[in-house]
Amino acid sequence: MTEEILSQEAVLLGEALISEKEHLGEQFLLVKRESILSALTALRDFGYDFFSECVGVDYSTWTHKRDLEGRFEIVYNLLSTTTYKRIFVKISVDDGESVDSARNVYAGAEYPEKEIGDLYGVVFSGNELAPGTRFILPDDWIGFPLRKEYPLGGEDVLFDGATRGPAVEDQMMPHAGESFEGKTGTGDVSGR
Repeated sequence: MTEEILSQEAVLLGEALISEKEHLGEQFLLVKRESILSALTALRDFGYDFFSECVGVDYSTWTHKRDLEGRFEIVYNLLSTTTYKRIFVKISVDDGESVDSARNVYAGAEYPEKEIGDLYGVVFSGNELAPGTRFILPDDWIGFPLRKEYPLGGEDVLFDGATRGPAVEDQMMPHAGESFEGKTGTGDVSGR
């Protein structure tokens, strides 16, 4: 990769950069997991001063071409409040690996990192929850519901103590606009 084709942001990251790509008009920087803090700090100092969000993605069952090889990807969404330019920074992480917390670079990273940890099981070093506690989910919740192997709705949910809860369809109730005769309001609903 020659420096002539790299953006200023990509050149700024140096050895931390794996590659750069553009997709649907958006700029993505793929960065080494162990270099995420230096990359985010460099981008913040370059003018990407607003942390919009970071999200997690589980690619364990994805069979198509991907940007990075790890099971999970963490995507940081940054914005420059002076140029209004947006950039996405992506890293990959596997089970058992941790990611350095970005909360000391961007204060707004604290809660999204805790959400990713709670829902995917990705550990952010320096932003962990106390043992036995969850961030969004009840403290006795077992597992990580946004992982691909987690059961979908309609199946019994395994609760603490190996007890099972009701399936979604066991708890279904008609909503306010639905009647038991297959009508909504005064008109017939097709297919009922």
